[in-house]
Amino acid sequence: MKIITFLFLLLFSMSTHASCVILLHGLARTSASMEALETALFEEGFIVINEGYPSREHSIEELAALAVKPALEKCPEDDKVNFVTHSLGGILVRQYLSTYQIENLNRVVMLGPPNKGSEVVDTLGDVPGFHFLNGDAGLQLGTGELSIPNSLGEANFDLGIIAGTRSINLILSSIIPSTDDGKVSVENTKLEGMNGHIEMAVTHPFMMKNEHVIAQVIRYLNTGSFEHDVDQ
Repeated sequence: MKIITFLFLLLFSMSTHASCVILLHGLARTSASMEALETALFEEGFIVINEGYPSREHSIEELAALAVKPALEKCPEDDKVNFVTHSLGGILVRQYLSTYQIENLNRVVMLGPPNKGSEVVDTLGDVPGFHFLNGDAGLQLGTGELSIPNSLGEANFDLGIIAGTRSINLILSSIIPSTDDGKVSVENTKLEGMNGHIEMAVTHPFMMKNEHVIAQVIRYLNTGSFEHDVDQ
């Protein structure tokens, strides 16, 4: 009985000091796109909330409330809260934090975030079918006057960013004026106030599934820094 009690108290103690990680997928994707990350983080001992949301049906302002608040409610009350986001997911976190404070926020890792918008939206936003495919939120991800990312200010939280440098969409890359991942330039992933930034030879659509990216995510969540100069 004493052994059982000891084990119970040990497990309880570990759970009360656990860290919750909320995953937010990108535009026109689902939570299934984050499953590789979900599995890896769970195996590392994190409590993982892989939150889905209807990315093409609402504006960024509406999506932030629809995605972030319910996910936060699923994290244990006293746990530290972390976010790992892909693309639009990172902008939803910034949008939410522009209005609300998360008292126990720990770290945020963004994968391919359009933190300064994307020239792809500037060029193709008026093309027939763009809104149908990408919704209101898609039109808000440009670099011009309607850009939501450019209206949200600098990061006042512990933020690490992973930017991709490979593209499988040469047409979209021809629109972007510098090194990019097929959707967002490396430069436009950056955000004033960020704590860490690393470039990796991965593409926008698949970076969240890449084992080297996942390893960097786990390192940042655990230590607050990326490992530079490693094989990718």
